[in-house]
Amino acid sequence: MVSVRRSTGQQREPAGYAPVPMIYRLAQTDDSEAIRSIYNREVLSSTATFDMVARAPEDQLAWMDEHSGAHPAVVAVDDDGRVRGFGSLSPWRPRPAYRTSVEDSVYVDPDAQGRGVGKGLLGELVRLAGSHGFHAVMARIVGGHEASIALHKSCGFEAVGIEREVGRKFGRWLDVVIMELLIDAAQNGS
Repeated sequence: MVSVRRSTGQQREPAGYAPVPMIYRLAQTDDSEAIRSIYNREVLSSTATFDMVARAPEDQLAWMDEHSGAHPAVVAVDDDGRVRGFGSLSPWRPRPAYRTSVEDSVYVDPDAQGRGVGKGLLGELVRLAGSHGFHAVMARIVGGHEASIALHKSCGFEAVGIEREVGRKFGRWLDVVIMELLIDAAQNGS
């Protein structure tokens, strides 16, 4: 059974904020092309991801297979059935001692940014991480992406470090901000 949560994204937000009603659910194979389109835009035009080559359809299907089970992908779908954003959980590191930690990724269609879609996706990922027994959710955010940093802060993440000049894209050295949310603390309101 597919978990579906409906949200209007209504939280305390700045003046002029206009939430977009969304359904948040596990990603399905039919969502593959919409996810690929949102992601490839970021690959080709931003530093939000360190990928430098757009995903081919077969690569996207392989990604979909990798993001099922304990490391799911979720989508935000509007009332017209259009995927407006997606998020995923991935293993934090390959060694066994890290198995209780995951990394989140959230990408939102430009037309839906600033309207609570990212917050809904991240909230759903944190909920799923807790239900799958994970303890820490990590975020690796390219320095200067203030909207993503603010999104994570609004969901209880704390900055725990900066990796200096670890990436290079579009001829620029890029820092990565590491943010963390401990699930037990989040669920206890700490």
